[in-house]
Amino acid sequence: MPRKLGVGVIGCGNISAAYFRLSPMFRGFEMRACADINMNAAKARAKEFKLRAETVDGLLTAADIDIVVNLTIPAVHYEISRRILDAGKHVYSEKPFVLSISEGLDLKKRAEKKGLRIGSAPDTFLGGAHQLVRNVIDSGKVGKITSGTCFVMSHGMENWHPNPDFFFQPGAGPILDIGPYYVTNLIQLIGPVKRVAAFATTPAKERTIGSKPRRGEKIPVTTPTTIHAILEFANEAVVTLNASWDVWNHGHAPMELYGENGTVFVPDPNFFGGDVRFTKQGKPVKALPKWDHPFAVLNEKHSHGMMANYRTAGLADMALAIAGDRPHRCSMELALHAVEVMTGILKSGDSGKFVAMQTTCERPAALGIREAGALLAKKM
Repeated sequence: MPRKLGVGVIGCGNISAAYFRLSPMFRGFEMRACADINMNAAKARAKEFKLRAETVDGLLTAADIDIVVNLTIPAVHYEISRRILDAGKHVYSEKPFVLSISEGLDLKKRAEKKGLRIGSAPDTFLGGAHQLVRNVIDSGKVGKITSGTCFVMSHGMENWHPNPDFFFQPGAGPILDIGPYYVTNLIQLIGPVKRVAAFATTPAKERTIGSKPRRGEKIPVTTPTTIHAILEFANEAVVTLNASWDVWNHGHAPMELYGENGTVFVPDPNFFGGDVRFTKQGKPVKALPKWDHPFAVLNEKHSHGMMANYRTAGLADMALAIAGDRPHRCSMELALHAVEVMTGILKSGDSGKFVAMQTTCERPAALGIREAGALLAKKM
């Protein structure tokens, strides 16, 4: 049996708790240390999850760390990932893993020079619901996908997040913060994107924080918060993507894909699970039976009920892919293409012109029942 790869985390904010909490479910790696520019934050997380607290430099030079997970804010993802690679360690980044194609290509060059891997969230497309949709499409039940719609709309994070500033700055907004879940899932289901077009607006120039300790403080909005985009795929499918943080409520489904022979209704790509509905030609819409996929099992209780949460599945797949010398699914090529799609949408919204993609990627390998089970430390 290959040894477990040692993992360290840089960035001990809100999202780090999910990585630390869920990682024991998976094979192939072991969480060992954490670091943050705020040493008190690192020490608090280390104590909470029985890890070793390190400075950033200490983590990058630690002999027992093979992969570093980059959970810093998007604006410094490139800088931190570059340092990780230059230190001779594999990197797995939160989304978006870079904010420009040039940054991504530079990291690619550095990784290839040292024989290192780059992986990136989101890994929600590996969830049981989305892999069921993948199975429906790959089996030919709906025929070739010709079009679709996606809606990711709310009124933003300022009402509940204690420090929502970065959500409304360049590098975030609904396209780069929530968009990765939708765009990545579209790519794994349909394939690469050929060109994009968009309209983008910023209706509110400032937001008021609604949660403690900064309740009532106003923050500026310096990135578009309502975007209506069209994505043309290499297979000629055309999909509408509407993303907004200026909507109080709506009645749209998260994602619908229309094929030559039917329609598949896809649950929210922000989550691993959910009900998949399907209709073939003129027949009634029906929920597909639950299939025995490990990442469809409800395993966490939340305020709205039980849900499936398998965050770090992408990290586990990368660790085992390194050991087995095979491609990993949350790959740099997939992440870079998704970044180009999203930054292309913002560029089109600013310029009013179509933006053609310069990158492409293969669809990641499907994660079937057997393959998903092989990532888990024990059978669910």
